[in-house]
Amino acid sequence: MNISQYPLSDPRIALIMGVVAGVLITCICFGIWFLLGKRQLSSARKAADRTTANAQKEANSIIKEALLEIKDERLKMRTQFEKETWERKQEVLELEKRLIQREENLDKKVELLERKESSVVGRERELAGREKNVTRMREELQSLIDQQRDKLQSLSGLTASDARKLLLSQLEEQVKHEAALRVKRMEDETRELAEKKAKEIICTAIQRCAADYVVESTVSVVSLPNDEMKGRIIGREGRNIRALENATGIDIIVDDTPEAVILSGFDPIRREIARISLERLITDGRIHPARIEEVVAKVQEEMETTIREEGENAALETGVHGLHPEEIRLMGRLRYRTSYGQNVLQHSREVAFVCGIMAAELGLNVQQAKRAGFLHDIGKAMDHEVEGSHARIGAQLAKKFNESDLIVNAIDAHHNDSPPASLIAVLTQAGDALSAARPGARRETLETYVKRLEKLEHIAEGFVGVDKTYAIQAGREIRVIIEPEKVSDAEMAQLAREITKKIEQELEYPGQIKITCIRETRSVEYAK
Repeated sequence: MNISQYPLSDPRIALIMGVVAGVLITCICFGIWFLLGKRQLSSARKAADRTTANAQKEANSIIKEALLEIKDERLKMRTQFEKETWERKQEVLELEKRLIQREENLDKKVELLERKESSVVGRERELAGREKNVTRMREELQSLIDQQRDKLQSLSGLTASDARKLLLSQLEEQVKHEAALRVKRMEDETRELAEKKAKEIICTAIQRCAADYVVESTVSVVSLPNDEMKGRIIGREGRNIRALENATGIDIIVDDTPEAVILSGFDPIRREIARISLERLITDGRIHPARIEEVVAKVQEEMETTIREEGENAALETGVHGLHPEEIRLMGRLRYRTSYGQNVLQHSREVAFVCGIMAAELGLNVQQAKRAGFLHDIGKAMDHEVEGSHARIGAQLAKKFNESDLIVNAIDAHHNDSPPASLIAVLTQAGDALSAARPGARRETLETYVKRLEKLEHIAEGFVGVDKTYAIQAGREIRVIIEPEKVSDAEMAQLAREITKKIEQELEYPGQIKITCIRETRSVEYAK
């Protein structure tokens, strides 16, 4: 198409020109963009080359460091390996030395065994030779014995059996004579031993029964000049006896006992006040309620003074000083208190002395030991009025009177109500046990006595063939009635020994117990 044929004002020409201009502009822009992209690409390549070079350098340095570490590690491992190898070599050398030493020892033992074996063989040969000699000598001896026997038979005219019988009879007579002499000697020795043992038993019994203190109980007896005094004590409609009981707190028993009145009460001090008051009223002769109250009040004042004096004397005797006045009064009250028949105040004196002696031997404080032993039973003066064990009551009283913790613990622990915290407390326990356990200190209670007799009879009744048992002589003898159909005379002695052994094993008793077994056979007929 020829564009020149169209005028410039033609719209198609303008459109073509616009398109051409747009294409030119586009090409120019594309060229500019191409030039810019080529420049950026070259700069990027340069940056990449620089990064690659840096990375290569870092990689080389890391590789070098790794190689150095590997070399160091190889060097360490090599050193460790060489060290372990050297140690193993040393162990192997030590084992080789031990093995060599063991081999030498074994060689020595083998050599020693060979020597012993050779000596044993020599001894066996020697013994075999001796055995042959002994056999030969035995045969020669037997032949000599046979010759001598023949000669003896020809000379005596007795056969071997007759000679044996004659010899046995003579030996039997000789043995009987010697046995009789020995039996007589044993009887004499047994008699002397029995006499000595009997004296020891009697002395022990006397020692057990010899109480140094008056046995006090819950009952006191007041003697009267005549039986008419009982009516005066009772009074009109019983007013006198009621006034006396109310004033003293003690039961007064007026019974058929001739010329005596019984005072019954658990508190020994009140019972003593009642006894003294009643004796003074009987001596004075004026018995009425007002006089009774007056006398009882006066006796109570005197009793307080007596109690304090008893406490002071006991403290002075034992060497215990610095006691609280109330402690002295309470210790004096123990003069009228007994435990299993043993006077508690005297018991406290003994415990104080024993504790002092033991403390001196052990190098402990003697005064503290005496003080603890003297006050250990102070709670018994208040156990009628306060609940609790006398050890715990005594500890509370000691703490109240500012006694030291050591003394308080010794009082509290003397019956194991609390663990002992000092050696003084342990000595107090030992002193209390020694004073209470000595022969004659305490008497056996009636309940314990009855139980012991019952157990004694029960032990004997447990054997087969026993019909009845009777404990007599206050438990010192038991009679056992045997059923004759089940136990013979020969078996009865064995039964007595078995009963004796069982009593010794299961029963505790003072002195000794005699077991008498009785076997009786009766034959009854009636004549008509």
